[in-house]
Amino acid sequence: MTMKSLEDVLSNAGNTVSLLRNSQIGAYVYPVVPTEFSNWRDEQRAWRETAVLFDQSHHMVDLFIEGPDALKLLSDTAINSFKNFRVDTAKQYVPCSYGGHVIGDGILFYLAENSFVFVGRAPSANWLMFHAETGGYDVQVRKDDRSPGAPMGRAVRREHYRYQIQGPNAQQVIEKLTGEPMPDIKFFNMGYINIKGRQVRALRHGMAGAPGLEIWGPYEEGPEIREAILEAGADFGIVPVGSRTYATNTLESGWIPSPLPAVYTGEKMKAFREWLPANGYEATGSLGGSFVSRDIEDYYVTPFELGYGPFIKFDHDFIGREALEKIDPKTQRRKVTLAWNGEDMAKLFASYFQGDEAGKFFDLPLANYASSNYDAVNYDGETVGFSMFTGYSFNERCALSLATIDPRVEIGQEVTVTWGEPGGGTRKTTVERHKQMDIRAIVSPAPFSRVARETYAKGWRTELA
Repeated sequence: MTMKSLEDVLSNAGNTVSLLRNSQIGAYVYPVVPTEFSNWRDEQRAWRETAVLFDQSHHMVDLFIEGPDALKLLSDTAINSFKNFRVDTAKQYVPCSYGGHVIGDGILFYLAENSFVFVGRAPSANWLMFHAETGGYDVQVRKDDRSPGAPMGRAVRREHYRYQIQGPNAQQVIEKLTGEPMPDIKFFNMGYINIKGRQVRALRHGMAGAPGLEIWGPYEEGPEIREAILEAGADFGIVPVGSRTYATNTLESGWIPSPLPAVYTGEKMKAFREWLPANGYEATGSLGGSFVSRDIEDYYVTPFELGYGPFIKFDHDFIGREALEKIDPKTQRRKVTLAWNGEDMAKLFASYFQGDEAGKFFDLPLANYASSNYDAVNYDGETVGFSMFTGYSFNERCALSLATIDPRVEIGQEVTVTWGEPGGGTRKTTVERHKQMDIRAIVSPAPFSRVARETYAKGWRTELA
């Protein structure tokens, strides 16, 4: 059977959970950027103590959307309000399925009248492209795809470089870089700065516990701009961050990057599944962890469960509105950080040196081994949620994970996370034979970083319910 679409793949597979839990796609790769420039411990320390340069030029889709109906397309597909959205601002864009479950998210930039760019992972970009093509909108869409994980000697080129300057010394770095006072740009607003005689677009943003700037421009100018940033930041301790370290900043700042996109079921979603290719993210992505159900819908999450409840505004019609209006937010799981017990982690690592009964390898600093991760969180004898993004913070000297758990489990209470997959593990290429181990963890705020909790704008990674 020649499979052309995701729908074909699912029909042929029989059980969607089994398909995704045994995916052969391999590890998720943050492409092109070197794994480490120094070492991941010092790179993590720098975003807490001095300043960092994040290179975001390669791992995300840039989807350019232009035309008279561009804003309508975005509004129709997002839980967010667009009432006060204007040129030179940005917002976190969150689309849902017809059933009110999250497809993904990303950052939406309002570049000019009728002109936007969405920056994020594939599922949300695919959802937008599908509706642009099939929904009768007067829009033009251009996709600049993420860089290949394995270029195999081929030249890599993007339309834009994209950098972030973050950390407590970010302002000093930016002022030295531009020769001017820090621009008065409000949070998630855009402006311009001058670097080496070039006018560079900038977004006021925060990803490492202290607000800084995200900047972008023509890809060919990227090396010159990068060199200028590092030169200006030398006296302020700036550290370039490698791809091995980059994703772990979210453990402290509280964003869950990769929930399973809620696209695999539902008659209303069938046209989208038939549009999606058989070799795309949704068809080949992997599902990992100790939580196992034969029903793929048990892996779906609502916006409330990911901390996006404050984003939901019923001031416009959007896909998923009817389902979300029926949900009582107080009944929903909420986003938290889990601080894993050091003694239990020591036992896990000791198992790697004690014969054949080893626990699942906990890679440092990022321990995820699937596209979407779902480890069972247990409390009082029952599963109360999922641990969804896991790693280690050298700043906190602690293994951390981002989770969504039942509201009855309060901050400060102890839960257990079951680490590893049942039955010795699935057939994923990232899974070695192992035994499951229970790790105690303390339910903690998200964001875990005090600076992030106290300085981020309300609703930007700060909501616990």
